[in-house]
Amino acid sequence: MSDGPTAPVRADAWLWSVRMFKTRSAATEACRAGKIKSAGDPVKPSTKVSPGTRLQISRPGYVVILEVVHTHPKRVGAPVARQAYKDHSPEQIKPSEVGLPMRERGTGRPTKRERRQLEILRGYTKDR
Repeated sequence: MSDGPTAPVRADAWLWSVRMFKTRSAATEACRAGKIKSAGDPVKPSTKVSPGTRLQISRPGYVVILEVVHTHPKRVGAPVARQAYKDHSPEQIKPSEVGLPMRERGTGRPTKRERRQLEILRGYTKDR
């Protein structure tokens, strides 16, 4: 890997090469679904990324913000992949830190009353 500037690469290929997605087709689908953004705009799979580009990846429950440092057209090993970007993601909040009620493992399904309380807490239904 060189320390100099690297050539622009397709967004889907870069996301796959630095192991953000398991397959290139998964990276392509994420781009098409609007889950990848650059400067607030959705990124097409064919959009070229180069060093300095910031990409925002929406994952279920959190967001990953990456800055491209090196571009790789081919998939690379995990240690090399971690050096290809800078992670600017905010800290992930654990459910236990938020104060959401957690059921003990093995207690079975929630009762009707507990289910209704959970729905009210999550905002699915109105408070009675």
